[in-house]
Amino acid sequence: MSIRPTAGDGSTLEWTKSSYSSNEGPNCVEVAATSDSILVRDSKHTTGPRLTFDTGVWEAFVTRTIGR
Repeated sequence: MSIRPTAGDGSTLEWTKSSYSSNEGPNCVEVAATSDSILVRDSKHTTGPRLTFDTGVWEAFVTRTIGR
């Protein structure tokens, strides 16, 4: 599922829900990419705070996590 809210600068972000998330569970995460970062938010609180990761850091995290 992708959600396209407007970002503060007028651009559109495409939020993608993690395949590990469920509608019933407490662990629901969505991610969106900008030109230089990856944003992560709680899908139950879409207007709440977001974590921002440099794309290189995110790539290292995903590579290490999937490689296990």
